Amino acid sequence: MDFTFTEEQQAAAEAARAVFGGVSADGVPSPALVPGAVAEDLDRPLWGRLADADLLSLLLPVERGGAGLGPIALCLVLREAGRVLARVPLLETSAAAFVLGAYGGAATGPLLDGIGRGELVVTAAAQGRTGHDAPELAVTARQDSDGHWILDGQQTAVPWAPTADRILLPAHAGDGRTILALVPPGRPGVTLEDQVSTNGERYARVTLDAVRAGQDEVITADGAWARLRELLTVGTCALALGVGEAAARMTGDYTSKREQFGFPLATFQAVAVQCADRYIDLRAMEATLLQAAWRVETATAHEETGTLPEAGALPVAADIAVAKVWASEGVRRVVQTAQHLHGGFGADTEYALHRYHAWAKQLELSLGPAAAHEEALGDLLAAHPLS
Repeated sequence: MDFTFTEEQQAAAEAARAVFGGVSADGVPSPALVPGAVAEDLDRPLWGRLADADLLSLLLPVERGGAGLGPIALCLVLREAGRVLARVPLLETSAAAFVLGAYGGAATGPLLDGIGRGELVVTAAAQGRTGHDAPELAVTARQDSDGHWILDGQQTAVPWAPTADRILLPAHAGDGRTILALVPPGRPGVTLEDQVSTNGERYARVTLDAVRAGQDEVITADGAWARLRELLTVGTCALALGVGEAAARMTGDYTSKREQFGFPLATFQAVAVQCADRYIDLRAMEATLLQAAWRVETATAHEETGTLPEAGALPVAADIAVAKVWASEGVRRVVQTAQHLHGGFGADTEYALHRYHAWAKQLELSLGPAAAHEEALGDLLAAHPLS
């Protein structure tokens, strides 16, 4: 087996490090100090630099000017984004672009071009009505006599919705299918109610009341919603890994310089043991993330070639559930230990660590906490007994 990344994947990670190298986690007001969102808009200058570095076209098909890469490359880039708390919808737009390119047909070409150039921001709704129910059942879809789709329902906690150009959301059709609809936030019948995430970003509860969508705005292909959900989940795990690694590095730097009784804190056995435990968490987060991303990428390749995966293997959803369990539990433990080892300094709002704590909590619960994915994993094991 060869566990090294391809040259293209390594190049994507290097380009991401170059772009995010100048980003400061303290670039906006602290979520602990403002009653609402930390900013009205996403980081547009950073968004432009991502477009200039071709990182917004990373997952676009080659024929649309993209790199044609997959989930592994995206996760490597998102990991770098998490380290600096990058305030851009890179995950949502990239996941939407991948699904539109793979399942959307020729009509999505202009949309993909706009995404690659950074001119079009697309977000995705995947939390359902409450964040605890099935997202694909939160909105219903039916076709009228003219062939238009009529959408009714509600999705909560849609990231970046107030500043996005399109919202990609799942809907439940009458025949039991799950379709994906690409809806502009300003379309008649769409109502956005402001929400603020734990890390201080502008979210929205999106309500659809008899919203009309044309056939070219709806993806009915089998597997499109499952692939979008997979990409959003593994991407969230990648962001959590980046957040955790940055918090751990801050802790290492602090404990190696801060002295007690004439010795650096890092030399104390109790401190070293806690740091070692968190290092194990981070490496487990990394291993399970890459395993899940590889499974998603392999499943995509099987779809494109028409081949079947290995018999007896658990579904891709099992590896994704494992990755999300480790990401949720691991990033929580990492930032809690970081706060503990920093002492009172960790709660100083002029120091960036408290921002990482807020982002960690947001990512821990996004798309389901560890307990929800443990339950899903148990159901998959029961349905697919290992021989």
